[in-house]
Amino acid sequence: MNGVRRLAGAVVVVAVLAIPPWLLAAFTRAHLPGWPTSARLRDWLTDPLTPATLTTGLIAVAWLLWLGMAYTVTVTAARRLRAGARWVRHLPLPTPWQAAATSIAGAAALTSAHTPSTHPPNPPTPVTADELQHPSDAAQTERGGVVVPGGWLPDDTAHHIAAAAALVWLRRRRAHQPGQPDTDATQLTPLPATVTAVQAAIADQPPPPAVTTGSMAAPLPPAGIRLAGDGADHAARGLLVTRLLTALRDPTDTTPVIITSNTLTRLLPSIAETAATIPGLHVVDTLEQAAALLPASSTSSTADRGIPSLVLTVEPATAAPLNLPGARVVTLDAGARLPTWRVDRHGHSVDHQTGQPRPRMCVLDGTAAADLLAVLAQPTTAAPDPAASAPARPINRAQAKIPRQASRIPPPTPRRPTEAAATAVQLRVLGRPALLIDSKEVTIRRSAALQILVFLAVHPDGATTTQLVHALWPGLPAHTVTGRLYTTLSDLRSTVRATSADQVVVHTEDRYHLDLRTDVDLWRLLAAAHHSATTDAPGSWQAVIDAYTGDLAAGHTWPWIDPPREATRRLILDAHTTAAAAQTDPHEHLRLLQAAIRIDPYNQQLHQLAADQLNALGDSAAAADLLHTHRQRLRVAGILDQPMITAR
Repeated sequence: MNGVRRLAGAVVVVAVLAIPPWLLAAFTRAHLPGWPTSARLRDWLTDPLTPATLTTGLIAVAWLLWLGMAYTVTVTAARRLRAGARWVRHLPLPTPWQAAATSIAGAAALTSAHTPSTHPPNPPTPVTADELQHPSDAAQTERGGVVVPGGWLPDDTAHHIAAAAALVWLRRRRAHQPGQPDTDATQLTPLPATVTAVQAAIADQPPPPAVTTGSMAAPLPPAGIRLAGDGADHAARGLLVTRLLTALRDPTDTTPVIITSNTLTRLLPSIAETAATIPGLHVVDTLEQAAALLPASSTSSTADRGIPSLVLTVEPATAAPLNLPGARVVTLDAGARLPTWRVDRHGHSVDHQTGQPRPRMCVLDGTAAADLLAVLAQPTTAAPDPAASAPARPINRAQAKIPRQASRIPPPTPRRPTEAAATAVQLRVLGRPALLIDSKEVTIRRSAALQILVFLAVHPDGATTTQLVHALWPGLPAHTVTGRLYTTLSDLRSTVRATSADQVVVHTEDRYHLDLRTDVDLWRLLAAAHHSATTDAPGSWQAVIDAYTGDLAAGHTWPWIDPPREATRRLILDAHTTAAAAQTDPHEHLRLLQAAIRIDPYNQQLHQLAADQLNALGDSAAAADLLHTHRQRLRVAGILDQPMITAR
């Protein structure tokens, strides 16, 4: 089909270039038999506006138009030929194994008609990684890993990063104090762009069947290695991030990574001040100090599982010995006498001595590595003590609202929860998302279309094309996926049009937003919360509690969903604690706190408040059991890393 279109296009171009000049030449010969003479020029100066001169002018203009068109076609064709030549020059060379297979096949084909030789063909000359060319397009289609802006990660490392990101939100849920204004602005801050790109890339992928949390993606020689090549620093950062992921589950007495201060300044200058908050990362000034740390780690459970410590250094080989028992030394010093791996910027590595390919390594630039390390850093302040916290107070609306974007169109006005839902189109985003038309659920074929509906429900003032693309497909250039967005929106409109004359997503100026007549349960929840915060009427918070039917987009792990989901959860937890504080019946007070715990079973203050209420009712055994269950839940989740609360 492409060949037919190209042939038709070539025919049209040839016709456009050939037919007009042929017609113009014939027309010119008929009206301009020869070059103008002096007598004709005098006649033209005397009377310039004659039929003959007008015809001549029109012929001249026609020739100029054709010459301009021919010039444009020629320049465009030359540009495309030049681009094709560049593409041919950048074709990737074969890897050493492919070169060997090609040489053997070629030798067999050339000698098949002659007497077979008993001598095998000479092996090909090894090709180093620096001599290989790996275009970015080829790297993105390669299996077994995730391409992110600034690097490449193996699949298992990407899944560990996603798990670490989930722990960040669990820690934030644990530290939140319901009923109190949020004083830490970072509690609802989205995770770094590289992390969301990893989450989006593996959103629909199951975890690897055999996840080796403690192992490195590239097995290192027992004596360590020297990294060289264009990707040496990138690979060192990849080893650092991969190894530090083990600290999430290793005991606190392990020493996963030791790095000299000069190496840290070279690889990650942006985290030099916050390196102490990263579990498992030890910064030393000299390799002698690193050797002093290793005996403690060599007897730990890490050594028992065969996971050696990683030592990263750029120190000269003469400054200190590189033979550190119980550790794998990775140096960037060009003079170190260690096995050398040459690494390119895409992680492809070869043994410099033998020319044999080595495992592909995780490679990260400084920005990508700093983004990924941000999810490993622990909070620098301890969790607040619920015993010292002030009593619950009414919700501050400025703190409770879901973050929204600035807009140039007025946001829709959500209807009060007491108003009847007369609209035919209803969007449910609390709990399992669903679109209903005339009370019948509409089947949405594309998962991106459902994501767009939820995103616009969270941002009722709308979103631009760029904002939607960055939210749905983070890490990808906007211009490469804009067509996918338009296709998704067109399919959504067709689906809705098949069952209703109304539209759900409309376009005003340069922003997409939900139709103002759409009944959205999240908008009704926000309207109820705003009404309760402004009137503070007795029992008004119960309407907020009744409007909440589940977590925002429950069951979906879209990278952008965590901040608004957590904001919505905190809104409903504040409603429960505020309603509980206003209760005079101690049993009703306890019931509301227990209902809040079911919404967020990781929150620390809710458990402490419920335990205090149980103790006040004389049930100390139930209070102790509640706190013990909470402690076990935190331990299983991997966030039991701060002093625990106790019954009082």
